[in-house]
Amino acid sequence: MGRAFEFRKERKFKRWDKMSKVFTRLGKEIVMAVKTGGPDPDSNPKLRTVIQNAKGAQMPKDRIEAAIKRASSKDEKDYEEQVYEGYGPHGIAVIVETSTDNINRTVANVRSYFSKAGGSLGTSGSVSFMFDRKAVFRFKEEGHDIEELELELIDFGLVEIDENEGELFVYTEFEDFGSMQKALEDRGIEVISADFQRFPTTLTELNEEQEEIINKMVEKMEEDDDVNQVYTNMA
Repeated sequence: MGRAFEFRKERKFKRWDKMSKVFTRLGKEIVMAVKTGGPDPDSNPKLRTVIQNAKGAQMPKDRIEAAIKRASSKDEKDYEEQVYEGYGPHGIAVIVETSTDNINRTVANVRSYFSKAGGSLGTSGSVSFMFDRKAVFRFKEEGHDIEELELELIDFGLVEIDENEGELFVYTEFEDFGSMQKALEDRGIEVISADFQRFPTTLTELNEEQEEIINKMVEKMEEDDDVNQVYTNMA
């Protein structure tokens, strides 16, 4: 079958591995949502959002239901969200978002990823001021007049609306998440995903060799089951 087959097989395994990681993260989010607001998505908006994201990520329905059932058990472990900040090599600012059932393990691992790459774990607030945190809603473009929708959503905190490959992305400030979510629901818009993302306010240019070092560090962090997202200000 040759190298072409091996290449396709490798890509498939990487895709499966990525999907497994996403499903693990979503499973944790379901647990945290259920433990804070109960197992009924109709009365728990946080759980409703996570289920919506899970469906958008093509997480199997039975796996979603199993996670909700498991979260309702008193024996299910609790997860805690922790955010770590620091500097990677070449002065690159890094934010690592995690959810964990063992903070000591997670902080030790994150510190190790920084130090092995030649960076250092910082204190809370050491780099977060370099990022804006915004809510991002994603849904299908079909049937929507972008200019009209933009005018309708301004009153609900719309910052920006973008189109990419047949999908629309609506951005709001962090605190406007709830009002925008309700505005989209009221309009019958089926949101594929809704989450919070961090955007660097300034970018740092690196050469190709330096970029590779940062990318390897980020990749190592993202392989950790406790890590949800990694953000940098690398251009």
